[in-house]
Amino acid sequence: MNFDPYPHQQAGIEWIEQHPAAALLWGMGTGKTVTTLTAVDRLLFDWLEDGPVLVIAPKRVAENTWSKETAKWEHLQHLRISKVMGSGIQRVDAIKTPADIYVINRENVVWLVDLILSCRAPWPFPIVVIDELSSFKSAQAKRWKALRRVRGQIKRIIGLTGTPRPNGIEDLWPELYLLDRGERLGKTLTMFRQKYLTPEKMNGHIVYSYKPKPGAEQEVYDRIGDICMSIRKEDVLSLPGQIYEDVELTPPKDLLKRYKKFERDKVLEALDDHGDLIAGSEAALVNKLLQFANGAIYDEDGGVHELHSVKLDALEELLEEAGGDNVLVLYAYKHDADRIRSRIECRTLDTPQDIDDWNAGRIPVAIAHPASIGHGLNLQDGGHIIIWYGLTWSLELYQQANERLNRPGQQHVCRIYHMILKGTYDERVLAALARKDKGQAAALDALRLDILGGRA
Repeated sequence: MNFDPYPHQQAGIEWIEQHPAAALLWGMGTGKTVTTLTAVDRLLFDWLEDGPVLVIAPKRVAENTWSKETAKWEHLQHLRISKVMGSGIQRVDAIKTPADIYVINRENVVWLVDLILSCRAPWPFPIVVIDELSSFKSAQAKRWKALRRVRGQIKRIIGLTGTPRPNGIEDLWPELYLLDRGERLGKTLTMFRQKYLTPEKMNGHIVYSYKPKPGAEQEVYDRIGDICMSIRKEDVLSLPGQIYEDVELTPPKDLLKRYKKFERDKVLEALDDHGDLIAGSEAALVNKLLQFANGAIYDEDGGVHELHSVKLDALEELLEEAGGDNVLVLYAYKHDADRIRSRIECRTLDTPQDIDDWNAGRIPVAIAHPASIGHGLNLQDGGHIIIWYGLTWSLELYQQANERLNRPGQQHVCRIYHMILKGTYDERVLAALARKDKGQAAALDALRLDILGGRA
C-alpha cells in the first residue's frame, strides 16, 4: 500500500524529526506505528543519522505489529526487522543479525541491558522507541531502572502511548525522565512530589497516595508540552465511533445475601467440599468478591468453585442477540475463560494465526484477556462488538482493549457491553474507570496540538 499520511501523521513525522526526545501521546488507532516508522526511515536514510533502532514494545506487539507495518507499506518494505525474542540463544542470534530495527518485548529489556554492559560494549542503539511509554510509569520497575542505566548513551528517544497517566500525574515523572533525564519535571521522584503533589492517604509518616496541588496539573502539562504532541482520535479521524452499554444483571436474593455476608465477614461458608474460604486482607477480599460476581472463585490451593451462572446465562443471550456478528469477549480470570469455553464454542486469541483468522472473519466468538490484546493489535477487520465479562481496574488496559476494534478500516459502530452484577464490586470498578477517564482526558486535552497551526 502507498502511504498518504493524514495531516496529523505528517505533523507527527516532523515532530519526531525535530525533537531528539519526543513523545506522541496519541489516541489508539491514530497510526502511531506507521508515523514513527516513516520518521525513523527518514532519519536513517535521508538525514543519515546513526542506527540501528531499538523498539521496545509489549510482547504481542513486538511479535506482530512492527514487522507487519513494514510489510504493509510500500515505502517501508526495505527496512530490515530483527525480533529479539524467544530463548536466550535466539535473542543473541537476533542481535547478531544485521538489521535496521531491532524489536524487543519489554520483559527482556533488563536482559538486554545486562548483556551489553556485561560485555563492556557501548550501547549499540542510538535511537530507541518505547512503544507504550506508559508501561514505564513505575520508577521502581526493573525495566525502568535498566533503561535509565543506558539513557545517557541514547541519542534520540521516542515515546508512544495513548494513555500517558492512567492513574494520575505521578505516572508522568518516570516516563518523562526517560525522555529528558529530569530536565522538565525534576531529577528525582521525591523532587516531583514535593513540587506538585501533597499527601492524600497517610499512616503516621507513611504516605500511601498523593493528590495534585492546586494548579499543579496544568503546570506539569505546560512544562512537558514542548516535547509531547497529543491528539485525540476523534479530532483527526472519521470513524464510526463507539456505543457503551451497561448490562445490569440482578442476582437472586439468596445469592446477593451470600455475597454481602462474605463481603462483611470475609468468610465464604460451605464452599463445596473445601469448607470455609477466608479472605485474609482487604485486597484479597476485593479480588475474591470480583471473582464471586463473575460466577466462580479460587480457594487457597487454586481450586475452582462455581457459585452461579448468572453472567454465563446472560452472555449466551447477548451472543444470540448479536445475530451472527462476530463478538470479542474479554474475561478477567482464567476460570472465567474455562467456564465460557465449557458453555460456548469459542476460540482464544493467543497466536498470530488466531489474530489473522479473527480479522479474516473466521472466528464467530473470540475470548481474550485484556492484558494480552491491550496494545497495538489491529482487530478491527474481525468484528465490532466487545463484551466485558469481567472488568479490569486498569484504565489503560480498559481503553486499549476497547480501541482494538475502533480503528481505521472499521465499517461499523463499535458496541461495548459491560456485564455488571448489581450490588457487587462490578459497580465500583465501573465507577473507578469513569473517574480515571476524566483525569486522563483532561491531561490529553491540555497537551493537545492543533495540527493546523499551534497548540489548542
